[in-house]
Amino acid sequence: MRLLVTSDTHVPSRAVRLPQALLEQVDAADAVIHAGDWTDEATLDLLEARARRLIAVYGNNDGPGLRRRLPEVARADLEGVRFAVVHETGPATGRERRCAARFPDADVLVFGHSHIPWDSTAPGGLRLLNPGSPTDRRRQPRHTFLTLTVEDGALREAVLHRLPLPSKG
Repeated sequence: MRLLVTSDTHVPSRAVRLPQALLEQVDAADAVIHAGDWTDEATLDLLEARARRLIAVYGNNDGPGLRRRLPEVARADLEGVRFAVVHETGPATGRERRCAARFPDADVLVFGHSHIPWDSTAPGGLRLLNPGSPTDRRRQPRHTFLTLTVEDGALREAVLHRLPLPSKG
């Protein structure tokens, strides 16, 4: 199973639209995970229409419409791997310990908020993944998102995709 993982799309405040490379991965994915901060319902509508399956949460910048449509925490079993999705996990210091305590029944926790890609494993085995942002890199060198491969009850591969910088033309 191939998954696309994204977060912090912030359309239209940080980008006019989602990058084409991300949309191509949406079309190729068996499921899409979005860890919040959409900022507009049109992007949610777009991913609901294009994705075979969408697992998503709202973020701190999402208004009442998105909060009515999305949960704060989402959970899904994908090919035997138990995923949890949340927007915020708090400060980086102590993150693994806090998240392992909060999500003891998950194998993988996808989160957003910081716009900083993150891949770590907590004591006990919880894998924590943040895809960064495909539209707002903040202090990061590139816009990013993740693709995951899940097979035979295990997360086999996590690939961070770095998008090209916009041309200055």
